[in-house]
Amino acid sequence: MVVNRPVLDPALEPIREKVRAGERLTREDGHALYRTRDIFTLGEMADEVRTRWHQRKVFFNVNRHINYSNFCVLRCKFCAFYRPFDKQGAHAEDAYEFSLDEIVTMCREAQEAGASEVHIVGGLHPKLPFSFYTEMCQAIRQTCPNLHIKAFTAIEIVHFTRITKPKLNIREVISALREAGLDSMPGGGAEIFDDRVHDEAYKAKVGEKHWFDVHSTAHELGIPTNATMLYGHIEGIDERLTHMLKLREQQDRDLAAMGVDHADLPGDLENPRGGKAAFNCFIPLSFIPDGSEFGSLPGPTGLDDLRTLAVSRLMLDNFPHIKAFWIMQSPKLAQVSLNWGVDDLDGTVVWYDITKREGQGTNDQNLRVDQLRALIREAGCTPVERDSLYRTVARDADGRLTSDVTTPRS
Repeated sequence: MVVNRPVLDPALEPIREKVRAGERLTREDGHALYRTRDIFTLGEMADEVRTRWHQRKVFFNVNRHINYSNFCVLRCKFCAFYRPFDKQGAHAEDAYEFSLDEIVTMCREAQEAGASEVHIVGGLHPKLPFSFYTEMCQAIRQTCPNLHIKAFTAIEIVHFTRITKPKLNIREVISALREAGLDSMPGGGAEIFDDRVHDEAYKAKVGEKHWFDVHSTAHELGIPTNATMLYGHIEGIDERLTHMLKLREQQDRDLAAMGVDHADLPGDLENPRGGKAAFNCFIPLSFIPDGSEFGSLPGPTGLDDLRTLAVSRLMLDNFPHIKAFWIMQSPKLAQVSLNWGVDDLDGTVVWYDITKREGQGTNDQNLRVDQLRALIREAGCTPVERDSLYRTVARDADGRLTSDVTTPRS
């Protein structure tokens, strides 16, 4: 969609010409996009790019998030999720860990409710062995053979390498999980790729090198992943742009391994080529201060959310999808973002314990399919139910899945 409205900010005119020509934007362009007060032209440029990729389609899925435990050895200052687990095993009253049987029951319930995906992440538990995680995948796969298992952030993968006996490296850990049933991986734990922010906000957590090692290894093994950015705390605009540019560079490398040149995009990236994979989606996560050590910070405004989503679509020209995770941005603002470069709202979610913007402070956070469809249609878009790899989901007259939504495994 080409818009010919006047550009109020002269600095945007050459950027709009680049966008229309399909040229790659620079860091300086990104700064101009973040500084501009002409927010409507920014939104229109981002919408033009998303239309080039997906026309007016907006994707959602029927999924179920499972946070298997909030015990964690880390103490990230932006996190209100973790609970300590001391040597005597004394826990906070609201600390928990689900058993394998409980997790499988949740997955079975999700499948019976029509879910095509379970999204499983948790804290870095100091006591659970690596076998717990492989047995989790095996049990889910045995009980729910057609349910796509998207699980374990890069931070969890590195943690698994440290608790395995004998020690396994990143490739060996991911391969073992894939053999057990893992289909794809989420993008959490990226936070902000910057040493200053890392040292001040989450010093004990592994940094960008390990995060990229995990994702590049997963891609080499043919496992698709996502990428995130946690923004609106102590980082600045330049750190956000650096984060995006590092992801863009990695995606270029992964696409090249698939035989795809970023200059040929938009194109068909649904099916991995040559056994390789890449990032499916970028998800900017809006920082929610409540309950964290950074609770005195204001967090990002709604305008900052929209601006960051739009800038993400414009800067990450080799990422097929930009997601507004409605849990983080709220359903209403996520709906507005569908005309600001966003093409994905995530899904039904059902249960989410990591942040509490929605759900009145509880972990029961759910949008029904009819609510998701209504949000999308009201924004002037066409709702498309997808699986985890952005293939259109087929259902019968009773709403049952009629297609295999898991990743083919060799």
